[in-house]
Amino acid sequence: MEWPGDRSMRTGGCTCCCTRQTLQKKLPFLRWLPLYNLHWLQLDFISGLTVGLTVVPQALAYAEVAGLPVQFGLYSSFMGCFIYCIFGTSKDVTLGPTAIMSLLVAIYTSGDTSLAILLAFLSGCIQLAMGLLNFGFLLDFISYPVIKAFTSAAAVTIGFSQVKNLLGLKDIPRQFILQVYQTFRQLPDTRLGDALMGLLCIVFLVALKWMKDHSPKTYRGVTVWYRLCHLIVWVMTTARNALVVVAAGLVAYSFQVMGLQPFILTGKTAEGLPQFQIPPFYETTANGTVTFRNMVQEIGPGLLIIPLMGLLESVAIARAFASQNNYRIDTNQELLAIGFTNFLASFLSAYPVTGSFGRTALNSQTGVCTPAGGILTGLLVLLSVGYLTPLFYYIPKAALAAVIICAVAPMFDLSICRSLWKVKRLDLLPFLATFLFSFWEIQYGILAGVLVSMVILCYPVARPQIKVSDTSGLVLLPMSGLNFPATEFLREVVYERALTVSPPRSVTLDFSHVTMLDYTVVNGLHDLILEFKSQGLSMNFCGLQPSLLQMLRATNLKGFQTLGTTGNLYQEDPEGSTQPLLHSVTRTLS
Repeated sequence: MEWPGDRSMRTGGCTCCCTRQTLQKKLPFLRWLPLYNLHWLQLDFISGLTVGLTVVPQALAYAEVAGLPVQFGLYSSFMGCFIYCIFGTSKDVTLGPTAIMSLLVAIYTSGDTSLAILLAFLSGCIQLAMGLLNFGFLLDFISYPVIKAFTSAAAVTIGFSQVKNLLGLKDIPRQFILQVYQTFRQLPDTRLGDALMGLLCIVFLVALKWMKDHSPKTYRGVTVWYRLCHLIVWVMTTARNALVVVAAGLVAYSFQVMGLQPFILTGKTAEGLPQFQIPPFYETTANGTVTFRNMVQEIGPGLLIIPLMGLLESVAIARAFASQNNYRIDTNQELLAIGFTNFLASFLSAYPVTGSFGRTALNSQTGVCTPAGGILTGLLVLLSVGYLTPLFYYIPKAALAAVIICAVAPMFDLSICRSLWKVKRLDLLPFLATFLFSFWEIQYGILAGVLVSMVILCYPVARPQIKVSDTSGLVLLPMSGLNFPATEFLREVVYERALTVSPPRSVTLDFSHVTMLDYTVVNGLHDLILEFKSQGLSMNFCGLQPSLLQMLRATNLKGFQTLGTTGNLYQEDPEGSTQPLLHSVTRTLS
């Protein structure tokens, strides 16, 4: 079944000139809403309910990763469900807290709720600006090896950060290396109750996932009882996070009734829906008032890293599922959707959110037809915030840690290294740079990977391939465009082949494959022409594109000589006219 959400992106130039299609492009829900039917409603209802049962326990757990009170995970989980329904171009994507975004928030806010809310507001503004300015193409400069290395390193970092909750340890630092050291150092202080609870939760989560992956399919002709059993198993395995968290909470409550408590509990959480209020542009502390400027300085590089990583994660997920389900997305429209979500959610005490891979995969697998499935998900989250927060007191932190560890485990994938080794070994450099530096600080891993990728990308520009032919005269053939980083390299090759040999030789530059030049290259060519002329030699040009020929003539190069299309050699005189110097000149290139 074709999802109508991507039709206007296939209509070509009409989108810009037709008011109706322009409106549909900016408000994608106008494309699928008129076609909505009962069958879509049934599938969207099932998907929304399923994702809702998953997002609530994950939101509580991810708030722990962000270093914030657990209710902030729920505050951040419902706005994206409603906003994306209006502005999103993917039927599968769900916006909300994620493991990676929560980790970044913890790094740049250090558990300060005011900074986290302000960061959501500023991230939304930056993402909206990028979407309005059509800056979605910037995400194309982050390569796939960098993304995979970052997610794998983040999975290790996030997973290990939950070991302290899994074992009931305290006073563990945030920095990964120190975290590993202190965790192993404090192993003798492990709380038996938390360790048993955490390990049992992991075992149950893994077992339920295995059941989901290996449960037999239903087919026509099976009995009603078989179908009913299959449905029960499917619900239990799909909502396994909620099931395990509820069971752990009941166990903790039972111990509480008996006057015992072997677990570290989540504790008291704020009750009711968050108030709609302006994000905090200043903060009052015991030491005085922290100004907006100081708050921004405290966030620091997070103002760049978090918006970009939010966009990268969400757009990468949207593209993956659009390719899998055979439809297209609009990258800039996705930027607007996530930007509006973070901007508006900050007025309801949310921290930055992005697309969730796990919940998006679940949404797709349950057969969602439109983004309307997110409406039910958002309503379930609001119901939890409004009425269930007192019950969160009894949830053991070890159970939430187990949910996080099982959620991020599939993100760790080093199998790409084998493929990179077979396809292009040089791509292992940005992968390894990102992966290793991420254990120092996660943001340094991203920057290191992007910088290494840029070096690899720019190297052929600075060192273009130049073929040399000496069949009936020295001919140098650049195999690509020439830009300013290649100026010195081109000069060195010409010097080595023509001017440093004995005796010095004239040379012809064949620009058949050159489609672009810049002023720095032209200036370098002018210096070479003068150098050849001073030694009584010539540097000729052939194969010039008309635009390049016009560019070189416009610079009034003295001594500029070019081979015409008929094979005649021409020289530019000071007045700009061409005078034939030599007839029937031929060059053979290997």
